[in-house]
Amino acid sequence: MTGSERAQLAFTQDRLGWEPWLAPLTTEELTDEHYEALVDKARAKSPYFLLLARDPAILHARTNTDNDIFHNTDGGLPRAERELAATATSRRNGCVYCASVHARFAAHYSKRGPDVQRLLDEGVHAPQDGRWQAITDASVALTATPEEFDAAHIEALRVAGLDDLAISDVIHAAAFFNWANRLMLSLGEPVKEPAP
Repeated sequence: MTGSERAQLAFTQDRLGWEPWLAPLTTEELTDEHYEALVDKARAKSPYFLLLARDPAILHARTNTDNDIFHNTDGGLPRAERELAATATSRRNGCVYCASVHARFAAHYSKRGPDVQRLLDEGVHAPQDGRWQAITDASVALTATPEEFDAAHIEALRVAGLDDLAISDVIHAAAFFNWANRLMLSLGEPVKEPAP
């Protein structure tokens, strides 16, 4: 794929590929330590995770953090809204790959595909209903710079019905993906997924 073809990738709910600019490990190079760091052996098919596997301790901590933010069901936000926070963050940061992944999950779990697509198409200022708007606005403020996130965002989240644990989930999902987007954007680029 040429550079101009890569530049044409738009925000989408479609599956995308990702190409690293540095050589990832090959599956033949993976040790038991690497597989433990991957947490899920299926990640060994991902060039992103194979690249991060070069530092297994950090990958292990990163993956456990990611899993706890998005898969912990002990209260807090529903999964759809955690994914919405990650999608808004990724859309604000320009991470086409991460936005596609989390937009698919947000649409799947919420059954609100058109609302998710509007966020992708029109950007982070696209109108949403009160609760989704509060989550999007808080996520975007944290993404731009933490100082932009203030008491008004907390109040909007409370008015939208979020309790302390749910607000914490918004903050963690946005903060984690703010970091994860920047890491992914500095290590490679999204590409069209090859046809099966």
